[in-house]
Amino acid sequence: MEVRIENGWKQQLIREFDKDYFVKLTEFVRQAYASHTCYPPGRFIFNAFEKCPFHRVKVVILGQDPYHEPGQAHGLSFSVLDGIPFPPSLQNIFKEIHDDTGAPIPHSGNLTRWAEQGVLLLNSTLTVEAHLANSHARFGWQTFTDAAIRALAANRENIVYMLWGGYARSKAYMIDHRRNLVLESVHPSPLSANRGGWFGNHHFSRCNTYLEEHGQTPINW
Repeated sequence: MEVRIENGWKQQLIREFDKDYFVKLTEFVRQAYASHTCYPPGRFIFNAFEKCPFHRVKVVILGQDPYHEPGQAHGLSFSVLDGIPFPPSLQNIFKEIHDDTGAPIPHSGNLTRWAEQGVLLLNSTLTVEAHLANSHARFGWQTFTDAAIRALAANRENIVYMLWGGYARSKAYMIDHRRNLVLESVHPSPLSANRGGWFGNHHFSRCNTYLEEHGQTPINW
């Protein structure tokens, strides 16, 4: 596994690369990609870091696991490539953005446009075997992505963290709530969203208000 990662992130995470867990993780990923169909394609594994440099992060949206069906995952949480139908969670994200901010529902589910504005779209696990959700969740990725969150928490402030669902919310303890805005809600997946708590959470407008109050450009959702 080639670690292609933006230089700012590399400086923050370089100590992780030599740790035993990451060496073992690298070997596991190499073998998994050689013997099974895995997602995202290798060049996209670290795409979240490439598209959103460390010193430009304004918002963090934490996902759990890459999409595990063909053509969907490209290394950004909740995002799919151009021309791919919106997965249910992404549909609900766009519905809430529309209701919250008035922004039209886009034609593409490719969220690279968000990443380039400073939204870190980080999955807690960065790879997955085709058709098997969470199949790579226990091999060290979470240690690595937790290190990324800790690096932001230690060295940056006035970031908006959007934590959706129990798993993402379990990371809140790593973040200084006094120096950042932490927004929590149920997950946008239909199973959770339809029970209440997703629609009307106003995370996207609250995010932009906070950014503007702290002298930053709001996100064009």
